[in-house]
Amino acid sequence: MSEFDLIAHLRRRLGDTGGARLDLGIGDDAALWTPPSGHQVVSCCDTLIEGRHFHAGSDPADIAWKSLAVNLSDLAAMGAEPVAALLALSLPALPDRDWLDRFCDGWTALAAQHDVALAGGDTTRGPVRALTVTCFGQVPAGQALRRDGARAGDALYVSGTPGDAAAALQGWAERRQPEWQPLLARLQRPTPRLALGRALRGLASAAIDISDGLLADLGHVLDASGVGARLDSGRLPLSQDLLAVVDADAARGCALTGGDDYELCFTVPVAREHELCAVARACDLRITRIGDIVERAGERISDVAGRVLPGAGSGWDHFATATTTTTTTTATTTTTATTATTATTGNTGNTGNTTSGGRP
Repeated sequence: MSEFDLIAHLRRRLGDTGGARLDLGIGDDAALWTPPSGHQVVSCCDTLIEGRHFHAGSDPADIAWKSLAVNLSDLAAMGAEPVAALLALSLPALPDRDWLDRFCDGWTALAAQHDVALAGGDTTRGPVRALTVTCFGQVPAGQALRRDGARAGDALYVSGTPGDAAAALQGWAERRQPEWQPLLARLQRPTPRLALGRALRGLASAAIDISDGLLADLGHVLDASGVGARLDSGRLPLSQDLLAVVDADAARGCALTGGDDYELCFTVPVAREHELCAVARACDLRITRIGDIVERAGERISDVAGRVLPGAGSGWDHFATATTTTTTTTATTTTTATTATTATTGNTGNTGNTTSGGRP
């Protein structure tokens, strides 16, 4: 196989999905796309590198899925509908056909779910496998969700069950044990919350996806909006799968400072939070109120007793740690009723307080 054979194979396997909305798709120097009248273009980009974001022995299908999913999650956080993607693939050597077919299987499995066209990309040689994906989407003009709209008095929500992916990463050595499989699935094949993002247009005052940890990403919203938050860690929605392998304190630590969840954290005016019940049902998704937005007074995030959360600035920082995907940063976070540390095996606990509909 030559590089041109590689490109032809990628085009043949990946170039058929979602192309109807493109004026000119894969195969030319650049793609052409005209968004519908009254819409804005939304774009985002993420890079995944072997040894940093995935293990050398990872399933190529999982690598491809996640490289697309993390970008679609950014579009979800903006309330956008995905349209197309660009894929830049760096490899230390030309892959064998089995690796390439598995990679294409993973990409098309997710792209087909959301009608995402591969509009082009690039291939090159590099020291390790690395993928850079750029996604494009569309949103009705003026309706994009942003980070800077949270206001004091708004309710603070999170979707799904954050913490599962972080626990899977920390428990990588136990990955072959059956009880870890649901958590590993959350790490390796995250679900971008695109339907939720679109449903929150015109309802949420601010939103962000959780890639670097709940506290860290919430902090971005608070900084952009100039407000603070009071967080009730007792309401954090912890999955039964997580509580089956770590104790409740460790689970809260994973939920607060772990990353790779790709859930949405968002704020809603209290007068409209009753509308979230219908949203949760329509999306078949658990949505949980975990706190409130307050006036900014000193530190950004405190617990319900007014104590500052010392882990409020923690989260994944590529340039602050030398760890790889085999380990994670150990973050200690004081919560409302307990101290949460990194995941260790232990007993089960409760699942927090879900305030609006959805799947348990």
